[in-house]
Amino acid sequence: MSGWCVANLFDLSPRERFLAMVAASAADVDGVGIFVSWDLYTEYHHVIAHNAMFGVLLALPLAVFSKNRVKAFCLFLSLYHLHLVLDYYGSGLGWGIAYFWPFSEHQLQNPGAWELSSWQNFIAGGFLVGWMILIAVRQRRSPLEFITPSMDKKIVAVFRKEA
Repeated sequence: MSGWCVANLFDLSPRERFLAMVAASAADVDGVGIFVSWDLYTEYHHVIAHNAMFGVLLALPLAVFSKNRVKAFCLFLSLYHLHLVLDYYGSGLGWGIAYFWPFSEHQLQNPGAWELSSWQNFIAGGFLVGWMILIAVRQRRSPLEFITPSMDKKIVAVFRKEA
């Protein structure tokens, strides 16, 4: 949700706002190892897709599908890094970020990181939900605007009390 909310600060198309959501959340693709085993998950989550190289390799193709490719690339790369910052603070102790992988195994660790189920993360999530609702009311769109416009209209109507 952070990617879509931030994207609404810019003059972007629905597709570009959707791509912003992808950019802000794609780093967690390295968490799919959990479907294979807990060991695979704990070894590679915050490694394979939580690094500078992945961020650039993600932002480049996403920018190709945007009108202003340079602006989009910068935004998508920034949103990718926003994900890393949020993980750095809110994933819990022991979850480092291998930012320079595959060139270095070193993980950036935050000794003051709060747990995933912490009040700080609940506040951040609540803030994003509130921001999303504000956008729905004021700008008449939701995060579903590109994927399913008909559902987007229904969600906006609920928040605008038009239903």
